[in-house]
Amino acid sequence: MDIRKKQRSVVQALEDVKGRDIVVYNVARLSPIFERVVIATGDSTRHVRALAESVHDRLKALGASVRGIEGRTGSDWVLVDLGDVVVHVMHSNARHYYNLEELWGGKVVRLKRVPAVRRRVRR
Repeated sequence: MDIRKKQRSVVQALEDVKGRDIVVYNVARLSPIFERVVIATGDSTRHVRALAESVHDRLKALGASVRGIEGRTGSDWVLVDLGDVVVHVMHSNARHYYNLEELWGGKVVRLKRVPAVRRRVRR
């Protein structure tokens, strides 16, 4: 799967479950292991888990390989490893404390917004 399609799918999966402060970093020059880091915030441990499961389910449905998920049970931080994309879903307190933006704060990837499809209602 193309890296752009994968990162777009990750962001859509996070937005579907009301993830906040979603940011995508291009870290290809910083890490030989993966190309993108996605960071998102959830409001509670249950919300963090739901966000991670949404990413897992959507990418699996698209045929992408999910290499692993760490921190599922009662955690403030869940990591979803998609190979070339690593997704960090964090509670706001954990995100503030660990400040991953400073660590991975490479080049921010600007995503094109896909307009919502409007359906015609026949009367």
